[in-house]
Amino acid sequence: MSTDQLPTRQEVEDLLYKEAALLDEWRLEEWLELLTEDAVYQVPPTDVPEGDARNTLFIIADDAVRIRSRVKQLLGRFAWAENPHSRTRRLITNVRVLGADDGGILVTANFAVHRMRYESVDTYIGRYDYKLARAGGELKIKERRAILDNEALRPHGKISFIL
Repeated sequence: MSTDQLPTRQEVEDLLYKEAALLDEWRLEEWLELLTEDAVYQVPPTDVPEGDARNTLFIIADDAVRIRSRVKQLLGRFAWAENPHSRTRRLITNVRVLGADDGGILVTANFAVHRMRYESVDTYIGRYDYKLARAGGELKIKERRAILDNEALRPHGKISFIL
């Protein structure tokens, strides 16, 4: 893919801002529509942020089937860790279109996700690495990797929502 075929930063920002709004509003079925059919969602461990899910234990390493299952579970009544669901607010900054490889369009952005639940606020800070693809003229998310800067997941040690 040549540089003149790459999306503009504005086009990428529009996608990432839309994604953040859908996730914050728990419009998870609509969020799924932003993903390719073979999408991957990963959250590597905080001690091996550049790890590979094939040989490192990841916090989350979902393929497309598992992503859809996660959404169904989160929207159902039996996801006790998110019933009622958390309130979140995502801040997306420093969006950069890095180029492309055979797998797609490489994009990175910084994030802060504030999660409010039971009168406490947890903040998750890090970087998103994306591979985007064009499908039907639209940008879609092929890979989404949330790399946390947090040294540990506190206070409960888990992530029960889509970071």
